Amino acid sequence: MKRILLFFALICAPLGAQEPLRYTVRFPQPHTHYVEVTAQAPAGAPEVELYMAVWTPGSYLVREYARFVEDFRARDAQGRALRWEKTRKNRWKVQTGSAASIEVSYRVYAREMSVQGNWVDSSFAMLNGAPTFMTLTGGGKRRHEVRLELPAAWTKSISGMKEGPAPHSWIAEDFDELADCPIYAGNAPIHEFTAAGKKHYLVNEGEGPWWDGPASARDVAKIVEVYARMFGGLPYEKYVFFNLLTGAGGGLEHRNSTWMNTSRWAYGNTQETPPAAPDPSAPRVRRPTRLGWLGLVSHEYFHLWNVKRLRPVELGPFDYENENYTRSLWLAEGVTSYYGPLALARAKLSTQQQLLQAMSQAIGQLQATPGRLVTPVEQASFDAWIGLYRTTENSSNTTISYYTKGQVIGLLLDAKIRKLTGGRRSLDDAMRLAYQRYGGAHGYTPQEFRAVCSEVAGEDLSEWFRRVLETTEELDYSEMLDWYGLRFRPPQGRPQLVTGISTSANTPGRIVISGLRRGTPAYDAGFNVDDEILAVNGFRVRAEQWPSMLENFKPGTTVEVLIARRDQLMTLRLPLEARTPESWTLEVRPDASEEQKARLAAWVNP
Repeated sequence: MKRILLFFALICAPLGAQEPLRYTVRFPQPHTHYVEVTAQAPAGAPEVELYMAVWTPGSYLVREYARFVEDFRARDAQGRALRWEKTRKNRWKVQTGSAASIEVSYRVYAREMSVQGNWVDSSFAMLNGAPTFMTLTGGGKRRHEVRLELPAAWTKSISGMKEGPAPHSWIAEDFDELADCPIYAGNAPIHEFTAAGKKHYLVNEGEGPWWDGPASARDVAKIVEVYARMFGGLPYEKYVFFNLLTGAGGGLEHRNSTWMNTSRWAYGNTQETPPAAPDPSAPRVRRPTRLGWLGLVSHEYFHLWNVKRLRPVELGPFDYENENYTRSLWLAEGVTSYYGPLALARAKLSTQQQLLQAMSQAIGQLQATPGRLVTPVEQASFDAWIGLYRTTENSSNTTISYYTKGQVIGLLLDAKIRKLTGGRRSLDDAMRLAYQRYGGAHGYTPQEFRAVCSEVAGEDLSEWFRRVLETTEELDYSEMLDWYGLRFRPPQGRPQLVTGISTSANTPGRIVISGLRRGTPAYDAGFNVDDEILAVNGFRVRAEQWPSMLENFKPGTTVEVLIARRDQLMTLRLPLEARTPESWTLEVRPDASEEQKARLAAWVNP
């Protein structure tokens, strides 16, 4: 009988499958912000090596997760301690004595309220796979099973992974799935809804009387339906929206879930501001709005197709221990930023005017960035690992955000395809065709995506792509404006003084320079970041008087500015220059034809 059972076990086992790793996750003292992990790992060799990822997919920065690990231990099946050593910053080698399996345990400090990290406190835990779980080196298809032991006060857990046989247990078919499926544990309200025939869950940690959970779930369902229609269905059985109302910011996409941070006040704030893309280089929004949160939901959810399944060829299989370079983040992130606000308008969650505001915001931010004339967007994508998440006071002078420029390129590319095809096709068609061809395990090359767009447009777009992606030539908005019957609102008001100086809000009562724009009077006059401005033309200037005090002087004159630089006093001469503010606000032309208005309406309501 034993031989028969063994035979059936062998023939039923997946071809090439390996013994799984089994993790037990505990929170014995959650108020200390620690999670304890025990892993049962197959061995069978004199030594095995485990590693922890140094970055997480979707966030292109080496974050060194091993720095949060402590108290690593290894034991055999009888509980005897095994010798081990660290061989790299994120690797642990264990001498197994040729045991069939070993047990390793370690603790992870989890107090990083960011979508790339981990958080544990007395009320809940939110864990990412990459900074939590070690795995065996060597790769291969290996199942990873996770079981949570919750504190007595916690009752719920949820993940995008398949549920295991025991309560609070989860199964990932490989480490890629484990690294891409966050886990929540706590007591948050979980709003379940069905959209496009599939189950969805909105986890509102921190939901209170100011956040209408059922209403927010209904809004999310509308966004899901828009994208399901666009792509002809949903490529999953369930999807989880982890929505942490903690006051932090940011969002990160996963294969069938997303982790989002926002303010508990956001959903109740209906102030009409354009939805901002979750761009790490952009200034933080001080007062989040409902439209801003919905824009974040839309952006992260569109990643379900654009990057999680339709991905640059370089982004998979992942090397979790080194940078994974690609020049296509303008498409993966930037075009996603284009569809974020567009889908809100299509879902009737925003107006046409709010959509134009969102596109105006991106164009204005791009055109106000001197770095657009220095770094092509493909290069900015390639340099994401050293650039976007590590900005300095000089970053805007030397580079651009592939989120922002990619969003603008998406707007122009969509209009171009529509014009070349007489409105019969659009960027929607190009995204669908690219998804059909390259949405599997292979991914696309830059040339392949360009070819898809050319095919849909019925014209070779190679030269257009070369200019907008590989050079720093200014973008041409004329074709887009003409197709939709739009214009940039004429500048209003009188010319304004321009210095190029930004000041810090972190030094109350003092005027400390925090940034200088290239090509401005202060930049050329030799002002430096961290200079403290003390007086103008011999008169003391206070924080509340800057920069309005300069309006007392006529444009074209030069004033003497007393500064303190590293405690040394010096005087610099600042020419006062007045410029008419550029306007990048999109609006419908007063003389727009009915045909142009119809094209604009078709963009919003395809």
